[in-house]
Amino acid sequence: GFVDFDYEITLLTIRHVNGTAFCEPIGHKQINGDYRESWQPQAMSDKAKKESIHIAQTITDSLGGWGLFGVELFIKGNEVYFSEVSPRPHDTGLVTLISQDLSEFALHARAILGLPIPAIRQFGYSASSVILVDGESEQVEFGNLENALLEPDTQLRLFGKPKVKTQRRMGVALALGGSIEEAREKAKHSSKAVTINL
Repeated sequence: GFVDFDYEITLLTIRHVNGTAFCEPIGHKQINGDYRESWQPQAMSDKAKKESIHIAQTITDSLGGWGLFGVELFIKGNEVYFSEVSPRPHDTGLVTLISQDLSEFALHARAILGLPIPAIRQFGYSASSVILVDGESEQVEFGNLENALLEPDTQLRLFGKPKVKTQRRMGVALALGGSIEEAREKAKHSSKAVTINL
């Protein structure tokens, strides 16, 4: 059946030598089941956030092991429903490359290696937007990067994939803003500015 929900979050949950840590909730937009945008922090009630943390901790404790888990949850008002879990860094978590002092990749590596994970610092309202291409080529060229990076607090991560066959994610634009809306607009503008020649 289908779950009626207001929005979906990813709660990055890190099991490490000193316990369990949580990143701020990540909101995201999907098209045909594929990630297109994510933002952090996702606005939600204290009650829903506490329940999300409780569910994520229960699930990851049951799974065991060290590392970062991408726990996806559906939120309806203050109600929280478990969706799925990935025992690894998550595509929606790419926003952490700009949103916090330790990205999801750094957190995963530290947890697996038994290294300390101090309090995770947030840098503010942040967003990511996928750079997408559709076509076929074995020689990909990126262009217009200077315009994609014009705005302050924007970054690009180009994945370096050498081949394209049909639709493929080729990178991600990242942005900080004064609000989630501003960060999302900046990230989308930056991702759309990148040209890809096949």
